[in-house]
Amino acid sequence: MAGTAAALTANSTVGDWLDHPEGGQLLRGLLAQSGMDADRLTPVRGFALQQLVELSQGAVTQDVVDDLVLRANGGVAPEDTGEVAGWRERIVPGRFDGRTVVVTGAASGIGRATASRIAREGGTVVAVDLAAEPLQALADELGERVTPVVGDITRVEDVERIVAAANGQVHGLANVAGVADDFTPVHEVSDAVWERCFRVNVDGSFRLMRAVLPAMLAAGRGSIVNVASEAALRGSAAGAAYTASKHAVVGLTRSAAFMYGPQGIRVNAVAPGGVATGMRPTSASEFGQGRIAPLMALIPPVATAEQLAASITFLLSDDGVNLNGAILPSDGGWSVQ
Repeated sequence: MAGTAAALTANSTVGDWLDHPEGGQLLRGLLAQSGMDADRLTPVRGFALQQLVELSQGAVTQDVVDDLVLRANGGVAPEDTGEVAGWRERIVPGRFDGRTVVVTGAASGIGRATASRIAREGGTVVAVDLAAEPLQALADELGERVTPVVGDITRVEDVERIVAAANGQVHGLANVAGVADDFTPVHEVSDAVWERCFRVNVDGSFRLMRAVLPAMLAAGRGSIVNVASEAALRGSAAGAAYTASKHAVVGLTRSAAFMYGPQGIRVNAVAPGGVATGMRPTSASEFGQGRIAPLMALIPPVATAEQLAASITFLLSDDGVNLNGAILPSDGGWSVQ
């Protein structure tokens, strides 16, 4: 290797790879084979190279990562201590002892990371999603602390099954499940896109809140965290349907926080910015994309699902004791632009 540049491993950041004399050339060459340039990796410069295997959804395989590491180190695999670059999740043992928390969208992304963290910190999780197989995989991984419920949060009968699975003890609710829109502005948005965004993002969250609040009121305590969005804080992050639905989530959060605060129930929301999850909005509008795309180039690097779970579990736990009605921008500073 040239100079005194440090050895690169799979746990070195994408930024370290791009800035490295050999590693940068190799990674840029890999991107060029797919017709891309290094700018595509700017949002994930702080991620370990290894994380691209999961985030790329098959575009970057483990064999590719292993080959890059060998080639960057003259064909010799360097010693890897397993230390992952950047932020690391730090579990707080016992933080959710004796708590039962309902988590929606738990089969993947932010919901899965949230459910996993709660369970590993001692809580019991009623994990909800439409996707049966990955939901069961989560339950298999975490064991008896997770009760999987395959259900649609927009259906009253499924919401009743979710609450029943908690056996009358609901100490927390994380409303994570949501859908994106297609960046269409008001004059182009279809009824189908509008209705789907509100049905899942607003109606589903509302129905679950309505269902769990009686148990919380009876217990005299509880914590609810709704997932809003950067689109709940501005008009330039998504299309009309998603933006309006997430603004509605903020209104629902604040109303409930005011109503139930005196009963020991805290209701807050997290507003994520860019997050590396499977929910990727598609653009059906040249008009909308033309307005939004220049601003998207300015957003901070994307976060991991685990980083959002850290914000959500903070608000859910007693660590958020003095927060009620807060809308926490977990967005890397996007909201201050």
